[in-house]
Amino acid sequence: MRKVAKGLLGLIGLLVVVAIGLMVWEPLAASTPAPPPPHRYDTVIARDTFGVPHIFGKTDPDVAYGVAYAHAEDDFSTLQEAIAMSRGRLGALTGQDGAKVDYALALLGARATVDRDYDKQPADVRALLDGYASGLNHYAERHPGEVRMRKLFPVDGRDIATGFVLRTPFFFGLDQVLGALSSDLPPPRESAGPTPDAPDPKAIPAGQDASEGNMNGSNAFVVAPKRSADRFTRVVSNSHQPWKGPVAWYELVIHSGTGWNFAGATFPGVPYPVLGHNERLGWTNTVNRPDLVDVYKLSMEQDGTHYRFDGKSLPLQSTRVWLPVRFGPFVLPIPKTVYRAVQGPVIVNRNGAFAMRYGGADQLRMVEEYYRLTRAQDFTQWQKALAIQGVSATNFLYGDAAGNIAYFYNAAFPNRKQGFDYRQVLPGDTSRDLMAGTVPWAQVPRNVNPASGFLANANNTPFQSAGEGSEMNPADWSPLLGIETDTTNRGTRAVELMGQDGSISDADLHRIKYDTGVSRLSWAARWYDDLARVDAKGDKQIDAAKALMAKWNWRFDGNNPAEALAAILLRAGQSWHYVRKPEKIPREELAKAAAYLAKHFGRLDPPLGQVLRLRQGPGKYAVDLPLDGAPDVLRAASTWDEAPDGRLVVKHGDSFVMFMAWDKAGRVSSTSIQPYGAATTRPGSPHYTDQAALFVAHRTKPVRFRPADLRGHTERVYRP
Repeated sequence: MRKVAKGLLGLIGLLVVVAIGLMVWEPLAASTPAPPPPHRYDTVIARDTFGVPHIFGKTDPDVAYGVAYAHAEDDFSTLQEAIAMSRGRLGALTGQDGAKVDYALALLGARATVDRDYDKQPADVRALLDGYASGLNHYAERHPGEVRMRKLFPVDGRDIATGFVLRTPFFFGLDQVLGALSSDLPPPRESAGPTPDAPDPKAIPAGQDASEGNMNGSNAFVVAPKRSADRFTRVVSNSHQPWKGPVAWYELVIHSGTGWNFAGATFPGVPYPVLGHNERLGWTNTVNRPDLVDVYKLSMEQDGTHYRFDGKSLPLQSTRVWLPVRFGPFVLPIPKTVYRAVQGPVIVNRNGAFAMRYGGADQLRMVEEYYRLTRAQDFTQWQKALAIQGVSATNFLYGDAAGNIAYFYNAAFPNRKQGFDYRQVLPGDTSRDLMAGTVPWAQVPRNVNPASGFLANANNTPFQSAGEGSEMNPADWSPLLGIETDTTNRGTRAVELMGQDGSISDADLHRIKYDTGVSRLSWAARWYDDLARVDAKGDKQIDAAKALMAKWNWRFDGNNPAEALAAILLRAGQSWHYVRKPEKIPREELAKAAAYLAKHFGRLDPPLGQVLRLRQGPGKYAVDLPLDGAPDVLRAASTWDEAPDGRLVVKHGDSFVMFMAWDKAGRVSSTSIQPYGAATTRPGSPHYTDQAALFVAHRTKPVRFRPADLRGHTERVYRP
C-alpha cells in the first residue's frame, strides 16, 4: 500500500509540475516588440460633463497618444483584448472563443501582411500608430495592477496595424465562411456570389422579401439643403454595434495644432475617429453585403500535400501554429495547421480542401484611408481618400457644408471573369476562373446628389436609397460585383417615410430615426401575415396569441398590449431572414413566444417596457430602464439576452447616435448619445451610465465640437 500511495503522490506531484509548467508556458513563449522610439508627446485631455474626452495635441501623433490614454482610462480591459488579438494571444486571455480569433489571425496571415508592408506606409501614418501605441504603453506603466496578462506590453505600431488587417474582412461576412467551412458545411448563401446574368430592376422593388446576412446593422440618413425645411445639410449616424466589447463605439473629439479637428466615434485599438464630422463635412457607415468571397475546391493529390493547378502539381503551403487556450487557471498550447494555396487561405475539412479569395486581402491601406478621410476638407479630397480602396466593405453616406450629399456602396470588389458562377464553389485546379486585382474605383457604385434630395440606407440594397425617380439602375453595374438585391424593414421604412415628406425638418428627421413601425411592404409584414394564418388546432394559448396580435397597431412605441409578443416574433423572423434560411414554422414560433411570456410574466400582454430593458450594472450607478423598439425597426433593439427574470436585456442595436447639421452659412453643429456612457467598464465612474436615461427617452446631448464650446462644461483638464 505504501508503494501505491507513494506512486500516487509521485503522479500527483508530476501533474502539479506539468500544470505549473503549462501555466507559465504561454507568457514565456510570448514575445513582445520593442516599444516605439522615445518621444515626448504634447497632449492635453479635457473631459466634458459627460466624460467625453476632448483631446488636444500639438501634432497628430500627440492626439493619437491622447486617444489611447483616454480610452484606456475608460475601458482598458477591452483595449487589452484588442492587443492580445493582434498578437495571437486572445485565447490565452479569454479561452476557446479567443483561440478561434487567433486561428483566423494565422490563417489570414494578418501579421505577415503587416510585417511585409508596414515600412512602406507613409511616415505620418506610422507616426500616428506609434503615438497611439505609446499612449497605451504609458497607461499600462502607470496602472500595472490592471494589466490582465504578462508580456502584453509594450505594444508598437505594428500591433495596432495588425488589428485593422484582421478585423476588416469580418465586416462583410468572411467569418461566416470560415465558420461554415471549419464545421464541414457549405459556404453560407450570402457569400456565394453573383449570378453571371444582370439582375432585373423590376425584381428589386422597395420592400422585396430579403435578408441582411449577418446580425450587424445600421441606419443612415442624409438630407440635402433643397429637401431640408431650413436649407441645412443634415447627416444622421445611427450605427448598430454591440454595446460592449471589441467593436463597441467610443465617443471622442480631437483637435491637432495641424488643423485636424474631428468629432465622432472610434473602436478599441483605432487611433482616430472613423465616423462623424469635421468643420466642413461628415459621414456615417452602414454594413453592406456585397459578395466579396470566392471559394475554390482544390484538386488534391493522393499524398494530401500537393494539389493540381493548370496541369501542374503544386505544394500546399502549410504552417504549424500553437494556439494558447485558457481552460480555467491553465493555458494549454493547442497545435493547428494553417494552409495556403494560389487562391489564398485554405481550410481542410472532411469534404476536401477549400481555398478562399476575398476582397481587400493582404493589405493595410485601410489605416491610411480612414486617417485621410478625417483630414479631408471638401468633397474632392474626401473622395480621393475613399479611392485608396483600403476599406474592404461598408457603405459611406456623406454630407457637407457645400450642400453635397452622396452614398458610396464602397467595397474592394475582386476582379472576376465572365462565364463563371461565383455564387457556387469554383474548381480550384485552373486559373481560368481566377483573376488578380480589384475592380477600379470608378466602377464602385454611387448615388451623388440625387434629385430627391435625400439618401438613406439600413443595410438594404443600394438600389433602394433615394426614392422614386432617383434610384441607381442595377443595369448600370456589373452583376459580377455581387451587389445584394434584398432589403430590410428598416430600409423600406426609411425610404417610405423620407419619400413622403417633401420638406424634412430637424424634428422630422428625429421622428423618422426613432420610428418603431413595420412597413406593410416589408418582409416582416409577410411574416406577420403568415403568423395570422396559423391554425391553432384547439390550442387555447395560440388562439389567445392570435387574438392579441390582431389588435396590434404595427408599432413598438410602448402603447399597445401586443408589442412584447410582436417583438419576440419579429426576432424569430430575423433568425431565419437575416441569414437567408428557409422560413421557420409560424405555428411553432407563435407557440414558443406565447409560452415564454406566460411563463415569465403570467400573461401574454405585458407592457413592452416591462419586458424590453436597458440594464447596466453592478454598483451605485447601475440602471434598469424600459426600452421601446424591436429588431429591424428604425428604433433598433437588434439582439438581447434572456435574463433569469424573463426580461429581454438589449445588448446590440441603436448604439452611438449622432445628428449633424451644416447651416446656410456652412457652420456645423451636432448632438449625440450612447446607450450607457463614456466609461462602460468602470462601474465606479459616474459616466458608467449617465447617458442611459437620455438614450431611453430619445434625447441627445450637445457635442461641444469647438474648444470655445467647452467653457463652463468641463469636468477636468489634464496632461496624461
